[in-house]
Amino acid sequence: MTDYAIYDVFTGTALAGNPLAVVFDADHYSGDRMQAIAREFNLSETVFVLKPENPAHTARLRIFTPARELPFAGHPTVGAAVALADRRLGADVPANGIDLVKMLEEEIGQVRCAVRISAGQAGFAEFDLPKLSRNLGADIEPADIGLALGLDPHEIGFENHKISLWSAGVPFVLVPVHDQAAVAKAECNGADWDRVAPMGDGQLASAYVYCRGGTHHQASFHARMFAPGEGIGEDPATGSAAAALSGAIHHFDGLREGNHALLIEQGVEMGRPSLIHLHIACRGAEVSHVRIGGEAVRISEGKLLV
Repeated sequence: MTDYAIYDVFTGTALAGNPLAVVFDADHYSGDRMQAIAREFNLSETVFVLKPENPAHTARLRIFTPARELPFAGHPTVGAAVALADRRLGADVPANGIDLVKMLEEEIGQVRCAVRISAGQAGFAEFDLPKLSRNLGADIEPADIGLALGLDPHEIGFENHKISLWSAGVPFVLVPVHDQAAVAKAECNGADWDRVAPMGDGQLASAYVYCRGGTHHQASFHARMFAPGEGIGEDPATGSAAAALSGAIHHFDGLREGNHALLIEQGVEMGRPSLIHLHIACRGAEVSHVRIGGEAVRISEGKLLV
């Protein structure tokens, strides 16, 4: 029997955010078995916790959607970091909380996480991007993308922002639109998306529709993510997409030197509101590092009998 827990990630409220299955002590599972278990959970992602290759590190993670393994993803990284802290500390959490640093091994590389655990509250984890976002330079026709997403060409683009393909390990077609009404209108046709979506980093890019502002008064951007190729009709919170967006924000908004703290709102249209903290640090004209963080709350736990 193998222990697992379900966490809602990028939220401090149960039954909001993005649900994640965390399977502990999973070294005895083959990759095929992990994929089958991920299909059984049928969540956007399931993360398996294994012994680290470097004993000085906290754990090795393997991340699966219902369709395939991912080299990196944000909400499994945040959720697993909080879950490992919860599992280690149990009820022994100081009244004033405790800060921990964890080094996680993922397929993309080493990921450093800072975790804050406080008694009676949701955990918070923030990690440094193992790879900065880069523009993959695809030639994308807005009319084709609009057709696949149910958007008119005139609704696409705002200010300097244009459709573009970016990846920080997982590729996304970033689709800027005028306002929240256009974001809410979007509906991804899987067959059409498979026909028009570009490839990036050896995989079909998913769709990330975004605009400025949000229903939350502190939101910098409001977004939705569609990944029909991953078996995900819509995702309520996508850290890897926020990671890709960091490059586009720097590129189109011309961020100046210094630290830029942003809040990305996602999942509102699904009834699972999520908040993703995005910190972009710029040195001169270049991005020097990026951090992504959010809360995670445990909602259930159990045992796998397979």
